[in-house]
Amino acid sequence: MEFDELSKKVIGCALDVHRNLGPGLLESTYEQCLAHELSCAKLPFQLQVPLPVNYKGVLLDCGYRIDVLVDGKLILELKSVEQLLPIHEAQLLTYMKLARIPTGLLINFNVVLLQQGIKRFVL
Repeated sequence: MEFDELSKKVIGCALDVHRNLGPGLLESTYEQCLAHELSCAKLPFQLQVPLPVNYKGVLLDCGYRIDVLVDGKLILELKSVEQLLPIHEAQLLTYMKLARIPTGLLINFNVVLLQQGIKRFVL
């Protein structure tokens, strides 16, 4: 699979985090460490971005949050789970549709080799 430059940079940051911490920690730990790496890489990002639901023309705050939004162009859904499930993929795809952002990365840090825990999605 071919990755765009932004995705490559973000994956590089995630690899650094995983290389230093390994699997087995809380998702929030990986999120904060990845935020540090993104800052070091001078990539603009936001953490825990509110994502309202547009229901019949009304924006409703239903408590959804994008884990990490990079440069307003790439959604990162971070996990630290035994295995990724279809519901995790559906969650990211739904966030991408609601936010109208066509590219997302699903990253599961709870794996031995991080490459096995990364999935890229494009709408």
